[in-house]
Parts: sequence; structure tokens; C-alpha cells
Amino acid sequence: MTSRVLLGMLTPSSNTVLEPVTSAMLAGLPEVSAHFSRFPVTEISLRPSALDQFTEAPFLGAARLLADARMGVIGWNGTSAGWLGFDADIRLCDLVRAETGIPACTSMLALNEILETTGRKRIALVTPYLHEIQETMIANYRSAGFDVASEAHLNDRGNFSFSEVTEARIAEMCREVAAARPEAIAIICTNMRGAPIAEAMEAELGIPVYDTVSTVVWKALRITGVDTRRVRGWGSLFQELHGQDGG
Repeated sequence: MTSRVLLGMLTPSSNTVLEPVTSAMLAGLPEVSAHFSRFPVTEISLRPSALDQFTEAPFLGAARLLADARMGVIGWNGTSAGWLGFDADIRLCDLVRAETGIPACTSMLALNEILETTGRKRIALVTPYLHEIQETMIANYRSAGFDVASEAHLNDRGNFSFSEVTEARIAEMCREVAAARPEAIAIICTNMRGAPIAEAMEAELGIPVYDTVSTVVWKALRITGVDTRRVRGWGSLFQELHGQDGG
């Protein structure tokens, strides 16, 4: 039997997009499978009750369940570090590895690594989030040395409602931000259907499009030693950056 590659994904409880999209993305890799562990996330805002959803205990409880199934990597398939600060995801990866002995990655840290590696510092952000979340995220990116050239957001508190945004609407938002000619477009939300349209948008706009479901899958594959060029139809990311990170 071919050695299996097991990818664990920490998943917001009200998310209905990342699981089917992740599994579809991996369909051409028969030895690779994704496995999901949920914890409560029902609202995206800066209200204390919403911020409390992202404390360490729920993450670690879900990670321990994935560890029972001997994952090769555990990814946080979510974007909370966008408004909490990127250090939150660095700490989370350290905690997950200390708790389980399994390497960890996140959607946002992977996105930032991609932008840094490719030198694409002039970016556009597409999200469904509230004004306050978007403003905080833009400030965090600017503090990290990025030029946020344009942005589009839906001012939605979510989280379930993000999954009902159509691919056509996301494409419109990409076209809107592309007018500023950014070096890359980041679709930030793992409960929005950005990944399935990334390749078509790249062909239409001539700009790399990085979706945060795709970025965590890309990083998880690199950590587990899988050649990402085998993932086809999901955008230039998988073809452009395909080295291995190791565990």
C-alpha cells in the first residue's frame, strides 16, 4: 500500500466551504486525504464574545482529536490572524506542535509566506468581513510592510452567511480590486468560494489570485513532502511554488 499522507484541518464550526473545496483540491492525489476537526466559530467581529472564539483552548482541543488519527500536519484553515495579528498564528503553530508533536501551519501565515517569497508586496484584499475587521486587517498588513493598493469587502458579520456568497459575486470583487493593478489578489476567508475561481480570475486579470483555503493546503502539502505541481486547476500558486519544507 502506498504510504498515506494525512492532512489535518482545524475548522470553524459554521464553515461549509473549506471541507468540500479542500477535498476537491486533493482529488488528483490518491495518497493524500484531508481530515477535519471543528470548534465553535459563529460570528466574525471585534466584539469580545467573537474574539473569545479564538482563544487557545478550543484550537488545542480540536488539534488533539486530529492527533489521535496520526496526521502528518495540522493546519488552521481560518483567517483570524488577519485581525488578531499574525503573531497569533505563530503562537498557535508553536502550541499545536508542543501539544501534539505534529507540525502546524495556517492559512494566513502561508499566504504571507507566498507574498514574501514572490516579492509581491503591493496587494489587494477581497473579503466578506465587517468594516472594522477589514480596517484592522489592512492596518496589520501595512504594519507588516505591505502596500494594500485596493480592497473590497461585504460588511457581513457571518460566519455561515459567507458560504452563500456566489462565485460570480467574488469574481466581481476581484475585478473591482484589479483596477488598481496590484501584484497579487488575496481572497481572505475560508468559508467563501474563492478557490474554485482563482485560476479563471488569473487568466482573465493577469494577476495571481491567492485564496486562503488554497494557501493552507499548499503549505500542508509542502510540509508533508508532496509536490504541489500535482494540484492542477486551482491557480498558479501550486505550480509556481512547489518545493518541500519538510516536517
